[in-house]
Amino acid sequence: MNQIIEEKNESVNKYQDNAPNRKVERPSNAFVAVSWTMLLVGMTAYFIGLYNAAMELNEKGYYFTLIMFGLFAVVSVQKSVRDRLEGIPVTDLYYGISWFAAILSVTLLTIGLWNADLTLSEKGFYSMSFLLSMFSAIAVQKNTRDLQSANNK
Repeated sequence: MNQIIEEKNESVNKYQDNAPNRKVERPSNAFVAVSWTMLLVGMTAYFIGLYNAAMELNEKGYYFTLIMFGLFAVVSVQKSVRDRLEGIPVTDLYYGISWFAAILSVTLLTIGLWNADLTLSEKGFYSMSFLLSMFSAIAVQKNTRDLQSANNK
């Protein structure tokens, strides 16, 4: 039992040493607003494109599920990376699953679009709105965490 506790303490200390007493700066209101705006623009564009697409309902469901899965995955990656930097324990399993899910969502979108009967412009539209949504979700999560940290000090 003591060995398990010692291993856990070593794991926590490994990450705490990386960022001792990090001071988190409050993000600017402009950056917060742009991040939220881009998330809404990316998701809205994706959903409008999906709504207007000439696809079967099950195919629309596939692409809807992919964006929701991808958004959750990248927020999870951002949180687990940030937790490790701040010395908050994150298991290697959860960290690995988060990265796997984020990569899997992009891979599944790529495979789906590659095999879809869509024009290249439609494929590009879905790719760009998907990636815009993913990136802005990371920025929104980072801003939320930074604002919370700044307000707690």
